[in-house]
Amino acid sequence: MSETLSTRQQALAIADLAAERKAQDITIIDIAERSSVADYFIICTGRSHIQVDAICARIEEGMRDRSAKRPLSTEGLENGLWALLDYGDIVVHVFQQQFRALYDLERLWGQSPRWNYEDGSAKKTASGSQ
Repeated sequence: MSETLSTRQQALAIADLAAERKAQDITIIDIAERSSVADYFIICTGRSHIQVDAICARIEEGMRDRSAKRPLSTEGLENGLWALLDYGDIVVHVFQQQFRALYDLERLWGQSPRWNYEDGSAKKTASGSQ
């Protein structure tokens, strides 16, 4: 059964779903004040192409169940090195480690508020620090 979730609650739900598939270094970045692209970026790491696929599949399945939302578009799933799930207000980036370091989205959005997701909760970190 789906429920109405705020955008922030959806972002936290996505982080929960990624964690269920053992995503590493889950970061939620609030870009609402700095961009019209989305309100939140969620960035996480998978250790292999199989794990990147599994994280994305769990997020898609869980969001359908929790809020009846489906991604507006997906990119990168065919190679498993990185993937993007676009939910409109929330954009999810799932990278293998070397590609996360290459794109370095945390640095690009360094002045935006962010939360590191650890053990089922999101803990705010100072803007620009990790």
